[in-house]
Amino acid sequence: MPEFTISSEQLTDFAAYLRTEERSPGTIENYLRHIRAFTVWLDGAPVTKETAAAWKNSLQESGRAPSTINAMLAAINGLFHFLGWDGCRVKFLRVQRRLFRDAGRELTRPEYERLMETARSRGQERLALLMETICATGIRVSEVQYITVEAAKRGRTDIFLKGKIRTILLPEKLCRKLLKYAQKHKTASGEIFLTRSGRSLSRRQIWAEMKRLCRYAGVEPEKVFPHNFRHLFATIFYRACKDIVRLADVLGHSSIETTRIYLMTSGAEHVRQLDRLGLIL
Repeated sequence: MPEFTISSEQLTDFAAYLRTEERSPGTIENYLRHIRAFTVWLDGAPVTKETAAAWKNSLQESGRAPSTINAMLAAINGLFHFLGWDGCRVKFLRVQRRLFRDAGRELTRPEYERLMETARSRGQERLALLMETICATGIRVSEVQYITVEAAKRGRTDIFLKGKIRTILLPEKLCRKLLKYAQKHKTASGEIFLTRSGRSLSRRQIWAEMKRLCRYAGVEPEKVFPHNFRHLFATIFYRACKDIVRLADVLGHSSIETTRIYLMTSGAEHVRQLDRLGLIL
């Protein structure tokens, strides 16, 4: 089996390739971070099928979640395929479909409302409106850039991501809030959520602001991240319409199986459902 090494030039070329494949900036960032973690773990050792498998084993021993491990393996497997090192690729962990979510990571509606109230009381108007926008529309954090003055005036926005175009309808009340915020900050056109210097908000900045807010809102930081607001939207939307196909379209999922993950209840809710069966006499 040939031995290979990973260079910075190869990572640059791989990132460029991912962009041509229209992968989202967040996905590219995650792939590169996982690959760098692999190279640090290698500590100068060559890349082989054996070292890749050993890294996989070390990830399992570290206690990481199987889904996290598979995401990290997807990154190195993608690089190996790009470089023609298919012989080094490793198999993903086989994960049985989970029936319920970890309650320690489930953001509830009362917690969401507490976060909103705290952000507003602390004068964090932008963060409060940003959380409200994500939770009221189900958009991804990478799609915040599509919330523009023009979209708020139309009441809809067209999102171009992952090779697909989907239209998101914006609630009328949200549009009024967005336009009022834009007018206050003298934003006549384009993106609404900007930094003080007029740049787009980065995923990292949004994440950090949400985490800091947790200390004041009394909400566990593990529950507060942009994607969990999307999960909360999905749960409430499904309870209202009971149409998983429609929900999949709104979220931009190619597979309903992905949407099903969003609808998993907590373990406590699952137990309550079992109790309601009335089979314990």
